[in-house]
Amino acid sequence: MSELDDQIHDNFEEEESHDQDHGDIHKTIHLSGMYENWFLDYASYVILERAVPNLKDGLKPVQRRILHAMKNLDDGRYNKVANIIGHTMQYHPHGDASIGDALVQLGQKDILVDMQGNWGNVLTGDSAAAPRYIEARLSKFAGDVVFNPKTTKWKASYDGRNKEPVVLPVKFPLLLAQGVEGIAVGLASKILPHNFIELIDASISILKEKDFEIFPDFPSGGLADVSRYNDGLRGGRIRIRAKISQQDKKTLVITEIPYGTTTTSLIDSVVTANDKGKIKIKKIDDNTAENVEILIQLAPNVSPDQTIDALFAFTNCEVSISPNSCVIDNDKPRFLGIKELLRISTDNTVILLKEELEIRKAELLEQWHFSSLEKIFIEKRIYRDIEECETWEAVIKTIDKGLKPYQKNFHRKITQEDIVKLTEIKIKRISKYNSFKADEIIEGIELEIDEVNNHLEHLIDYAINYFRQIKKKYSKGRERKTEIRNFDTIEATRVAAASKKLYVNREEGFAGTSLRKDEYVCDCSDIDDIIVFRADGIFIVSKVSGKTFVGRDILHIDVFKKNDDRTIYNLIYRDGRRGPARVKRFAATGVMRDKEYNVTKGTDGSRILYFTVNPNGEAEIVKLILKPKPKLKKLAFEYDFSELAIKGKGSQGNILTRHGVKSIVKREEGISTLGARDIWYDDTVKRLNTDDRGKYLGAFKSDDRIFTLQKSGYYKLMNYDLSNHFEEDMLLIEKFNPKKILSALYYEASNEKFYLKRFLTEQENNINKKIGFIGENTGNYLLAFSLDRLPQVKVTFDEKANKKNIPDEVINVEEFIGIKSAKAKGKRITAKFTRSIEFIEPIPFEEPDVPKTKSKNNDQGSNEEKSDDTKQQMELF
Repeated sequence: MSELDDQIHDNFEEEESHDQDHGDIHKTIHLSGMYENWFLDYASYVILERAVPNLKDGLKPVQRRILHAMKNLDDGRYNKVANIIGHTMQYHPHGDASIGDALVQLGQKDILVDMQGNWGNVLTGDSAAAPRYIEARLSKFAGDVVFNPKTTKWKASYDGRNKEPVVLPVKFPLLLAQGVEGIAVGLASKILPHNFIELIDASISILKEKDFEIFPDFPSGGLADVSRYNDGLRGGRIRIRAKISQQDKKTLVITEIPYGTTTTSLIDSVVTANDKGKIKIKKIDDNTAENVEILIQLAPNVSPDQTIDALFAFTNCEVSISPNSCVIDNDKPRFLGIKELLRISTDNTVILLKEELEIRKAELLEQWHFSSLEKIFIEKRIYRDIEECETWEAVIKTIDKGLKPYQKNFHRKITQEDIVKLTEIKIKRISKYNSFKADEIIEGIELEIDEVNNHLEHLIDYAINYFRQIKKKYSKGRERKTEIRNFDTIEATRVAAASKKLYVNREEGFAGTSLRKDEYVCDCSDIDDIIVFRADGIFIVSKVSGKTFVGRDILHIDVFKKNDDRTIYNLIYRDGRRGPARVKRFAATGVMRDKEYNVTKGTDGSRILYFTVNPNGEAEIVKLILKPKPKLKKLAFEYDFSELAIKGKGSQGNILTRHGVKSIVKREEGISTLGARDIWYDDTVKRLNTDDRGKYLGAFKSDDRIFTLQKSGYYKLMNYDLSNHFEEDMLLIEKFNPKKILSALYYEASNEKFYLKRFLTEQENNINKKIGFIGENTGNYLLAFSLDRLPQVKVTFDEKANKKNIPDEVINVEEFIGIKSAKAKGKRITAKFTRSIEFIEPIPFEEPDVPKTKSKNNDQGSNEEKSDDTKQQMELF
């Protein structure tokens, strides 16, 4: 009986019963413990031998076996992947498909494997060519840090015919550099890739006992919010966004995509969002080759900024990844944070370096030992003493006797094996023996032994230098690709495209997107809320649907903006059937969906007489005409809403008149009573805000603009909408001042000279347009700029190129060149060769006294960042 049969027999409990009617014998088999044992065996195998990486070398078993097979095949030339797969099958007890997939994934990480042929594209999701068409070899990096047979522990392969490494002696945090993802039975591991250079720097910090921070870096680039990374442990989360920029008013371009997505999956998600009405696009093109380039053509009258936010909210342009750092340590799974993994890896590297040094020291001592024996054997002519020996034993004894006086000079005892090696020296070598050369060799060995001993005594310094050499040799092209940034929270309702149409039946009290025969209200999205005011003073907020009952006698219906404290409702209502007319102003904030709110006192029979919606808190003047009655002389009067304070939605309002009101008409449009709006720019998330975060830009009124200056040589005027997006190369952002003069130094590539220009920014018809001011030559670049009234430029000349000494020159910019347009070329600084050109301290200038206006929303305290008229200058190079 086989072992499996024995196991089955042990788990089965058989019971026999006899069917007397048919003469049959029935067996009842109990599966007691059978599932439990076999399942645990299977789960343990999958966890330890397939899905989860080892703590010491950061590799799964299949990856380790592939690298071992590639090392055995390595002769410096490429090998067919099919050949590598075949050799790996000597060690890996699974099919060729799993080995091939693992090798392709290993190659696409671009660390250990040097590839040739079509290995697929991680950006587009294209698969690699068949194994017979592509080739691979170990990278030089792998040869330096992964393999060393002298420090490798071996075990028998699955069939006992070969030896394979237990773990590879990896002297680098490979697990964190590559990242890993594996799903086992009841267990999963997901470790994100980190930056090659940052890992080395962090390892050096560990050796220096300094603190460090380490965050993921993805080969596909993009932007990442790591505020909830949680050191890579369970419960953490990373948000990753594509890099999207505005090519023009009608075109967005995606140049980097989130990790784990492909251009195909991202485009599919964009198309799906468009089909569902979440965004509005006209066309999407994929021009991806070596680098990602996805062009999104927007539909007419669609905001690019809103569409960018909508792409983040509704498509794979933003994804969330939850890490789960799990590794195998001593044949058991462990959950360790990224910092702890790096510390263990660094300590393991130090241990391996120490082993290598000790092995090298032992080898050098053996070389010194035999070289010294050989020197004594030949120089002292001991070989002549064995000429008369007749037996082998006599030869050994004679040599041993001749070496005995020198035993004390050696590091270890002279053995018979050493003597046998001396007898194998050929006569030709003895006759040509050079004592001086032998002394040089021994001296060289001694120097190397001293060097190794020094490394062992200063092991940490040696390890630090090892990491620095790895960084110097292999860090080129491995700079960080993913930008670390905090993301703001995007409200889906604010950025969803208004792809639906809202209708209302005021008489019957229904509203929705399916009432196409009724009154059109506005465009909306299917995730919007609507706000409805009725004539009885009730208002309600409800979700957009095909058709919903909101109540009869509808006065106003619109899309509801959550937390909007700028929209002010002005109303006059009659308190009860015969009560006084009251007036109030309020904002509809702090409301719950589908709950009815009463803006009157709640007296039975109350009714709204006058109602307006003011997006920016406008306060109009109205004329009230009263109902005639005896002794009432004044039948009409005007009222200015600006005299009334804005209060909560539950306030009763002030009594306007106790007489009956016949009608109310608007006499004059009002102006905003909310005052200017304080705006800040938060460079961390690159967004505007009203929450006192970041740089204070100023108090903005309706026509005010924001001025931005870009390193690429253009400026842009924008409104102060909080959903605005800003360029990655933005150098300056401030409140636009049409009287401020911009002085710019730039390089003109056509004649290889530097130019200076001054101009005023033009506001008319230039909102949200990029206005270039350094010319259209692609070789031009902005050197420096200044917003001072009387700037100065210092020019330092190149003595060597000019072949004479020329003193530095200071230029008064105002006298040097007049104010021109942004399109003007400007004036050349000098025809001579220069070493540096820079703005220096400006000439003092006192602005005339101007009364300062202060925002109503900013009466408390002072802000250091609000001094806007200081020197503003930036040197770019």
